[in-house]
Amino acid sequence: MAADVSPETASDNTYKRIRSDIIFGRLEPGKKLRLEKLRAQYITSVSTLREVLFRLVSEGLVTAEGQRGFGVVDISVANLREVAAMRNLLEGHALRQSFASGDIEWEGRVVAAYHKLCRLEEMMLNGEQERTMQWKNYDREFHGALISACGSRALLETHSVIFDQFLRYQILAVVFRGKQAAQEHKDLLQCALERDADRALEILDRHISACIEYTVSLGTLPER
Repeated sequence: MAADVSPETASDNTYKRIRSDIIFGRLEPGKKLRLEKLRAQYITSVSTLREVLFRLVSEGLVTAEGQRGFGVVDISVANLREVAAMRNLLEGHALRQSFASGDIEWEGRVVAAYHKLCRLEEMMLNGEQERTMQWKNYDREFHGALISACGSRALLETHSVIFDQFLRYQILAVVFRGKQAAQEHKDLLQCALERDADRALEILDRHISACIEYTVSLGTLPER
C-alpha cells in the first residue's frame, strides 16, 4: 500500500504547482484567486491554499487584498524595471563572489548548464519557437550555476525569488532576443572560465538592460 502524502508534502506540491502556473502565465496577471475554485483545481484544502498563497505573497507573486481575497500580482513597465534592477544588483554581487570561490566542480556545473542552454538556443534560432518553457528553465539553470559558488545561501535564495519574478515577464512576453542573447550567454561562460568578474558584470548589465528594452518595445505592458 502506498504511504499517505504528509500535509507538508501536500502543501509543498500545491505551492510548486501554483507558483509554476503564475510564472508561466497559466494563472494570468491580475487574476482573482478564488479559494473554492482553486480547491477543486488543485485538489487540496482551503487551509492549505491560504498557507500557500500567503507564502507566494511574500515572494511578490500574489497579492493579499483583505476581505477581497487573493490575486495574481499584475505586471507593468515600472515593476519590470524595479525587478530587473534588483536582479542585476543581487546577481552581480553573487557573480563576483562565485568567480572568486569557484572550483573545478563549479566549472563543471557552469559548462554543463551552458551546453544545454546553447543547444536549445540553436534550436530556437532555427525556428523551434515552441520550446519557451524548456528554454527558460535552462536559462535559469545557467544563471544559477554561474552564481552557485558564491557561498551565501541567503543570497542564492533571495536571487531565486527575484529571478523568477523577472522570468515571469520573459515568459509572458515570449522574450527571446535571438543571436544577441545567445552571444551574451557564451561571453558569460568565457568570463566564468577566465574568472573575469569585471567583464562579466558589464555583460550581465547589458544582458538584463537589453531584455527590458526589448520587452517594453513590444508595447504589451502597462506603464504602472
